[in-house]
Amino acid sequence: MSTKASWHDKLLGGFRRTSDRLVGNLAGLGLARFDEATLDEIEEALIASDLGPETAARIRGRLAEGSYERDMEELGIRLVVAEEVEKALARVATPLEIEAFPRPQVILVIGVNGSGKTTTIAKLAHLLTEQDYSVMLVAGDTFRAAAIGQLKVWAERIGVPIVSGEQGGDAAGLVYEGVKRGTAEGTDVLIVDTAGRLQNKRELMDELAKVRRVLGRLNPAAPHDVVLVLDATTGQNALSQIEVFKESAGVTGLVMTKLDGTARGGVLVAAAEKFGLPIHAIGVGETIEDFRPFDAHEVARIIAGVEGVRK
Repeated sequence: MSTKASWHDKLLGGFRRTSDRLVGNLAGLGLARFDEATLDEIEEALIASDLGPETAARIRGRLAEGSYERDMEELGIRLVVAEEVEKALARVATPLEIEAFPRPQVILVIGVNGSGKTTTIAKLAHLLTEQDYSVMLVAGDTFRAAAIGQLKVWAERIGVPIVSGEQGGDAAGLVYEGVKRGTAEGTDVLIVDTAGRLQNKRELMDELAKVRRVLGRLNPAAPHDVVLVLDATTGQNALSQIEVFKESAGVTGLVMTKLDGTARGGVLVAAAEKFGLPIHAIGVGETIEDFRPFDAHEVARIIAGVEGVRK
């Protein structure tokens, strides 16, 4: 089986629950009458599928234009959903570009504890090494010994160097050491783990500001990317996290994990529509290969349950 086919199968499996939920929400809405009440029901069903109010309203508007038969079948509705979801995702489906000069390109990875942040760092590092970039990790989440230990294990497994210290250590100092070492060794990418606390936004901002000051002494352009890891199983709460981190950390891009474990994968669309931030990659499984950039057309048709259906 080719890599492309394998990834397609992973997407099908990863979004199955999301697709089933959307199809189920649209089923039995009395589409034969297709009047204003039915349009309202369709819009509500799309919002209930976590696609977000903006996408739902746009789809309703398309259907209300009058260019559709009044007895339009459910499949026809889902084809329109696929088209509009694709439009939303196409604007943001943006692989992470490694183009900083001088090297290394510094990527701060942020996110709440439990979002899959540490594992995502490992998957991102693996993806970049597959593209022949040299990668170094920095275990900057010094508040959790488990995070440091987990990242060390991943670094060894992937075969990339790591800069780490003890629990309670100075994260900014580790970042400074990582940039100096990465520069000396000609490393392409430096991926920095950060503490995942949201309980005190002031603490988070102060710590990230300190890291930024340290980076600025070595490379005024760093960090080049601030990537927020989101857990899709949290549904609409993921949107609240984007709000908080966008304000406090200057998020430049997103990745979304655990799409295979939820029926709420429509939040990927809601995030794209509401914030317009680049979504660099998605995770649809637990293995290190289950994480990569995505094709908006492919994902949209899978979510809408029209994969394999000709227009």
